[in-house]
Amino acid sequence: MNQDDLLRENLLASLQGRNAHLSFEATVKDFPEDKYNSTIPGTNYSCWDLLEHIRIAQWDILDFIINPDYQHKKWPEDYWPKEDGDHEKWLDSVNNFIKNRNSLETMVMDKTKDLLSPIAHAPDYTIYREILLVIDHNSYHTGQLLVMRKALGIWVADYGIDDYS
Repeated sequence: MNQDDLLRENLLASLQGRNAHLSFEATVKDFPEDKYNSTIPGTNYSCWDLLEHIRIAQWDILDFIINPDYQHKKWPEDYWPKEDGDHEKWLDSVNNFIKNRNSLETMVMDKTKDLLSPIAHAPDYTIYREILLVIDHNSYHTGQLLVMRKALGIWVADYGIDDYS
């Protein structure tokens, strides 16, 4: 395998939550509806807020990469939901997250894309840098969501990692 293929495969694995990270899918699996809007002590956001924030931020980065007319969002108000979640919103958020991540995965594996060249409409940035940002942001907040599940008593150990508590 050449270096370019190896780089792409490693990025793909990290986007999908393989290797050292719990997958997004395992973290949101069988999430109880009555806990979507739950918080834990020491936080000012709910499980729904985290889920939707992950989706919004990932979409924003994808849009930044592909859209020459990209419009910057306002921090923090445009990156967090403004209302509570429900079952329909939860499923939409999960499905849109996966759809957008799939678009990023396709981009990473597209050998016609030079991941290290500047983005045409944003020459100070590369696709590689933006993919690393998505990986970092998603893994950080997916980990927070896992901790919230554990604190709320709604984590099932066979979802992908051992229960260390």
